[in-house]
Amino acid sequence: MNAPRTATISRNTAETRITVSLNLDGTGQARLATGIGFFDHMLDQIARHGLIDLDVQCEGDLHIDGHHTVEDVGISIGQALAQAVGDKKGLRRYGHAYVPLDEALSRVVIDLSGRPGLHMDVQFTAGMVGAFDTQLAFEFFQGFVNHAGATVHIDNLKGMNAHHQCETIFKAFARALRVALEIDPRAAGVIPSTKGVL
Repeated sequence: MNAPRTATISRNTAETRITVSLNLDGTGQARLATGIGFFDHMLDQIARHGLIDLDVQCEGDLHIDGHHTVEDVGISIGQALAQAVGDKKGLRRYGHAYVPLDEALSRVVIDLSGRPGLHMDVQFTAGMVGAFDTQLAFEFFQGFVNHAGATVHIDNLKGMNAHHQCETIFKAFARALRVALEIDPRAAGVIPSTKGVL
C-alpha cells in the first residue's frame, strides 16, 4: 500500500452543510458534530471499531427533524470512502461480523462490489433513542451504500432494547467494513474480481 487512503468531501445543500474527512488506515480517532447525540455515538462506533479516523461536521435542518442530517451524512461518508479506497487493488473486498451487546445480537455482511444494495432486516423495539429516530438507521445505510458502491446485508438477530439493537448494528458494520477494507498481502496489486474491475 503506497498512497494514503484518505479523502475529504464537502456536501452543501439547502438542507445540510457537511464536511467529512476520513483515513481508512487510521486508529479509530473521531471528531463528530451532527447535532444528534446518539447519531454521533453511532458514528463513533464506526471509527473505533473500523479503525477509521473520521471527522464529520454537519449543520442540518434539525428544526424539521433528523432525516436530512442522517441521510446526507451517510451519503457523504459513502462518497469519501469510495474516493479513499481508489481502484480497490489488493482489497479483501468482503467482510462480515457478528456483534453482541447484552441481549442484542446483529450480523453485517459487506461486499465492496461497486454495486449498491442494502438488505436490512431490523425490527426496532422503540421509535426513538434519545433524539435519534430509529427509522433513520436505514436512511443512513441507504445513503452510504448508494455512494460507496457497496452491497450490505444487516440483520438484527436478537434484541429487546432499541439502543442495544442499533449499537450492535453499527459496531458490526464497522467490524465488517474493517475486514473488507484490509489489504490482502496474498493479493497485492490485484483487483479482487474475475472481471478485473470493481
